[in-house]
Amino acid sequence: MSTQILLVPGFWLGSGAWDQVAPALQHRGYEVSALTLPGRHPGDADTDRAARTAPQDQAEAILTALDRDAERRVLVVHSGAAIPGTLVIDQHPELVDHVVWVDTAPCSNGAAMDADFGGDWLTLESAWEQEQEQGSFRDLTVEQLAAFRAQAVPEPGAVVRTPVRLGDERRLQVPGTVVCTSFTAEQYREYAQQGVPFLAALTDHRGLRFVDLPTGHWPMWSRPDELAQVIADAAG
Repeated sequence: MSTQILLVPGFWLGSGAWDQVAPALQHRGYEVSALTLPGRHPGDADTDRAARTAPQDQAEAILTALDRDAERRVLVVHSGAAIPGTLVIDQHPELVDHVVWVDTAPCSNGAAMDADFGGDWLTLESAWEQEQEQGSFRDLTVEQLAAFRAQAVPEPGAVVRTPVRLGDERRLQVPGTVVCTSFTAEQYREYAQQGVPFLAALTDHRGLRFVDLPTGHWPMWSRPDELAQVIADAAG
Protein backbone atom coordinates (compact mmCIF):
# COMPACT_ATOMS: atom_id res chain seq x y z
CA MET A 1 0.00 0.00 0.00
CA SER A 2 1.43 3.41 -0.99
CA THR A 3 1.22 5.99 1.78
CA GLN A 4 1.93 9.69 1.38
CA ILE A 5 2.99 11.73 4.39
CA LEU A 6 2.59 15.48 3.86
CA LEU A 7 4.54 17.64 6.33
CA VAL A 8 3.31 21.19 6.94
CA PRO A 9 5.22 23.56 9.28
CA GLY A 10 3.72 26.19 11.53
CA PHE A 11 4.26 29.94 11.47
CA TRP A 12 7.43 31.47 10.04
CA LEU A 13 8.89 28.30 8.52
CA GLY A 14 9.01 26.59 5.16
CA SER A 15 9.55 23.03 4.05
CA GLY A 16 13.12 23.06 5.38
CA ALA A 17 11.76 22.76 8.91
CA TRP A 18 11.33 19.04 8.22
CA ASP A 19 14.81 18.34 6.85
CA GLN A 20 15.67 15.99 9.72
CA VAL A 21 12.28 14.25 9.83
CA ALA A 22 11.57 13.64 6.14
CA PRO A 23 14.60 11.38 5.46
CA ALA A 24 13.76 9.22 8.48
CA LEU A 25 10.26 8.66 7.10
CA GLN A 26 11.51 8.05 3.57
CA HIS A 27 13.88 5.44 4.97
CA ARG A 28 10.82 3.66 6.34
CA GLY A 29 9.37 3.48 2.83
CA TYR A 30 6.88 6.35 2.85
CA GLU A 31 6.29 8.87 0.11
CA VAL A 32 7.14 12.12 1.88
CA SER A 33 6.39 15.70 0.83
CA ALA A 34 7.18 18.87 2.79
CA LEU A 35 5.31 22.06 2.04
CA THR A 36 6.03 25.78 2.20
CA LEU A 37 2.67 27.47 2.61
CA PRO A 38 1.64 30.58 0.63
CA GLY A 39 2.91 33.75 2.23
CA ARG A 40 6.11 32.12 3.49
CA HIS A 41 8.36 32.03 0.45
CA PRO A 42 11.62 33.92 1.18
CA GLY A 43 12.29 36.76 -1.23
CA ASP A 44 8.69 36.98 -2.41
CA ALA A 45 8.46 40.33 -4.20
CA ASP A 46 4.70 40.62 -3.80
CA THR A 47 4.37 43.25 -1.11
CA ASP A 48 0.59 42.83 -0.95
CA ARG A 49 0.74 39.23 0.24
CA ALA A 50 0.32 40.28 3.90
CA ALA A 51 -3.25 41.35 3.20
CA ARG A 52 -4.11 38.93 0.40
CA THR A 53 -2.86 35.59 1.78
CA ALA A 54 -5.61 33.95 3.84
CA PRO A 55 -6.04 30.59 5.60
CA GLN A 56 -8.05 29.34 2.61
CA ASP A 57 -5.08 29.97 0.32
CA GLN A 58 -2.93 27.85 2.58
CA ALA A 59 -5.60 25.13 2.74
CA GLU A 60 -5.74 25.01 -1.05
CA ALA A 61 -1.96 24.62 -1.19
CA ILE A 62 -2.25 21.60 1.11
CA LEU A 63 -5.03 20.14 -1.02
CA THR A 64 -2.93 20.57 -4.15
CA ALA A 65 0.00 18.80 -2.49
CA LEU A 66 -2.03 15.75 -1.44
CA ASP A 67 -1.33 12.82 -3.74
CA ARG A 68 -4.67 11.64 -5.16
CA ASP A 69 -2.98 8.45 -6.41
CA ALA A 70 -1.76 7.36 -3.00
CA GLU A 71 -3.80 4.69 -1.29
CA ARG A 72 -3.40 6.43 2.05
CA ARG A 73 -2.63 10.06 2.91
CA VAL A 74 -1.34 11.27 6.28
CA LEU A 75 -1.35 15.02 6.93
CA VAL A 76 1.11 16.31 9.53
CA VAL A 77 0.47 19.87 10.73
CA HIS A 78 2.53 21.79 13.25
CA SER A 79 1.35 24.70 15.38
CA GLY A 80 -0.42 27.38 13.30
CA ALA A 81 -0.74 25.04 10.32
CA ALA A 82 -3.63 23.50 12.23
CA ILE A 83 -5.87 26.29 10.90
CA PRO A 84 -5.52 25.44 7.19
CA GLY A 85 -5.24 21.76 8.14
CA THR A 86 -8.67 21.87 9.75
CA LEU A 87 -10.07 23.60 6.67
CA VAL A 88 -8.72 20.73 4.55
CA ILE A 89 -10.44 17.99 6.53
CA ASP A 90 -13.63 20.06 6.70
CA GLN A 91 -13.79 20.61 2.95
CA HIS A 92 -12.37 17.25 1.80
CA PRO A 93 -12.43 14.74 4.66
CA GLU A 94 -12.24 11.90 2.15
CA LEU A 95 -8.73 12.95 1.10
CA VAL A 96 -7.09 12.56 4.52
CA ASP A 97 -6.82 9.21 6.28
CA HIS A 98 -5.04 10.46 9.39
CA VAL A 99 -3.92 13.83 10.79
CA VAL A 100 -0.92 14.22 13.07
CA TRP A 101 -1.33 17.39 15.13
CA VAL A 102 2.18 18.38 16.31
CA ASP A 103 1.86 20.47 19.49
CA THR A 104 -1.42 21.80 18.17
CA ALA A 105 -5.05 20.82 17.71
CA PRO A 106 -7.92 21.10 15.24
CA CYS A 107 -9.70 24.43 15.46
CA SER A 108 -13.37 25.27 15.97
CA ASN A 109 -15.75 27.04 13.62
CA GLY A 110 -15.07 30.78 13.74
CA ALA A 111 -11.60 30.39 15.25
CA ALA A 112 -8.60 32.52 14.33
CA MET A 113 -5.05 32.47 15.61
CA ASP A 114 -5.50 36.06 16.84
CA ALA A 115 -8.66 37.80 15.67
CA ASP A 116 -7.44 41.10 17.15
CA PHE A 117 -4.11 41.14 15.34
CA GLY A 118 -3.90 44.41 13.44
CA GLY A 119 -0.50 44.34 11.80
CA ASP A 120 0.52 43.50 8.27
CA TRP A 121 2.94 40.83 9.45
CA LEU A 122 3.54 38.67 12.49
CA THR A 123 7.31 38.34 12.79
CA LEU A 124 9.31 35.82 14.77
CA GLU A 125 11.23 38.65 16.41
CA SER A 126 8.03 40.22 17.74
CA ALA A 127 7.08 36.91 19.36
CA TRP A 128 10.56 35.84 20.43
CA GLU A 129 10.45 37.01 24.05
CA GLN A 130 7.02 35.50 24.67
CA GLU A 131 8.02 32.18 23.12
CA GLN A 132 11.13 32.15 25.26
CA GLU A 133 9.16 32.83 28.44
CA GLN A 134 6.72 30.05 27.61
CA GLY A 135 9.52 27.54 27.20
CA SER A 136 8.79 27.02 23.51
CA PHE A 137 12.52 26.87 22.69
CA ARG A 138 13.21 24.06 25.13
CA ASP A 139 15.94 21.63 23.97
CA LEU A 140 16.98 23.77 20.98
CA THR A 141 20.69 24.44 20.67
CA VAL A 142 22.24 27.87 20.18
CA GLU A 143 22.98 26.86 16.60
CA GLN A 144 19.37 25.79 15.99
CA LEU A 145 18.02 29.04 17.41
CA ALA A 146 20.33 31.00 15.11
CA ALA A 147 19.20 28.92 12.14
CA PHE A 148 15.57 29.51 13.12
CA ARG A 149 16.07 33.26 13.08
CA ALA A 150 17.87 33.06 9.74
CA GLN A 151 15.12 30.98 8.10
CA ALA A 152 12.09 32.73 9.59
CA VAL A 153 9.70 34.49 7.22
CA PRO A 154 7.02 36.88 8.56
CA GLU A 155 3.51 35.43 8.68
CA PRO A 156 0.90 37.40 6.68
CA GLY A 157 -1.43 39.32 8.96
CA ALA A 158 -4.55 38.09 7.20
CA VAL A 159 -3.58 34.50 8.02
CA VAL A 160 -3.28 35.40 11.70
CA ARG A 161 -6.60 37.23 12.10
CA THR A 162 -9.01 35.64 9.59
CA PRO A 163 -11.59 33.33 11.22
CA VAL A 164 -12.26 30.00 9.57
CA ARG A 165 -15.71 28.76 8.60
CA LEU A 166 -16.35 25.06 9.08
CA GLY A 167 -19.48 23.20 8.07
CA ASP A 168 -18.91 19.48 7.50
CA GLU A 169 -18.98 17.41 10.67
CA ARG A 170 -17.35 14.50 8.84
CA ARG A 171 -14.08 16.19 9.75
CA LEU A 172 -14.70 15.08 13.34
CA GLN A 173 -14.42 11.45 12.24
CA VAL A 174 -10.99 11.77 10.61
CA PRO A 175 -8.59 9.81 12.86
CA GLY A 176 -5.76 11.74 14.42
CA THR A 177 -2.71 11.68 16.64
CA VAL A 178 -2.04 14.62 18.94
CA VAL A 179 1.69 14.94 19.67
CA CYS A 180 1.95 16.64 23.05
CA THR A 181 5.30 18.37 23.47
CA SER A 182 4.95 21.69 25.32
CA PHE A 183 2.31 20.17 27.62
CA THR A 184 1.50 16.62 28.62
CA ALA A 185 -1.35 14.64 27.10
CA GLU A 186 -3.18 14.90 30.41
CA GLN A 187 -2.86 18.70 30.33
CA TYR A 188 -4.06 18.80 26.74
CA ARG A 189 -7.21 16.95 27.73
CA GLU A 190 -7.73 19.09 30.83
CA TYR A 191 -7.32 22.36 28.94
CA ALA A 192 -9.71 21.16 26.24
CA GLN A 193 -12.33 20.29 28.86
CA GLN A 194 -11.86 23.73 30.42
CA GLY A 195 -12.60 25.34 27.06
CA VAL A 196 -9.17 26.83 26.35
CA PRO A 197 -9.95 28.28 22.89
CA PHE A 198 -7.25 26.71 20.76
CA LEU A 199 -7.80 23.25 22.28
CA ALA A 200 -11.57 23.25 22.80
CA ALA A 201 -12.32 21.43 19.53
CA LEU A 202 -10.45 18.36 20.78
CA THR A 203 -13.54 17.38 22.74
CA ASP A 204 -15.57 17.18 19.50
CA HIS A 205 -13.17 15.08 17.45
CA ARG A 206 -13.42 11.32 17.68
CA GLY A 207 -10.69 8.78 17.10
CA LEU A 208 -7.86 10.88 18.54
CA ARG A 209 -4.80 9.35 20.15
CA PHE A 210 -2.58 11.44 22.45
CA VAL A 211 1.17 10.84 22.52
CA ASP A 212 3.59 12.46 24.97
CA LEU A 213 6.86 13.73 23.49
CA PRO A 214 8.28 16.04 26.16
CA THR A 215 10.30 18.87 24.60
CA GLY A 216 9.65 22.38 23.28
CA HIS A 217 7.37 23.60 20.53
CA TRP A 218 9.64 22.57 17.64
CA PRO A 219 10.19 18.80 18.04
CA MET A 220 11.18 18.49 14.38
CA TRP A 221 14.48 20.06 15.52
CA SER A 222 14.76 19.08 19.17
CA ARG A 223 13.63 15.42 18.83
CA PRO A 224 13.42 14.64 15.11
CA ASP A 225 13.99 10.89 15.36
CA GLU A 226 11.32 10.42 18.00
CA LEU A 227 8.88 12.61 16.09
CA ALA A 228 9.50 10.62 12.92
CA GLN A 229 8.69 7.43 14.81
CA VAL A 230 5.42 8.88 16.14
CA ILE A 231 4.45 9.95 12.61
CA ALA A 232 5.36 6.52 11.24
CA ASP A 233 3.25 4.85 13.92
CA ALA A 234 0.33 7.06 12.91
CA ALA A 235 0.86 6.27 9.24
CA GLY A 236 0.62 2.56 10.00
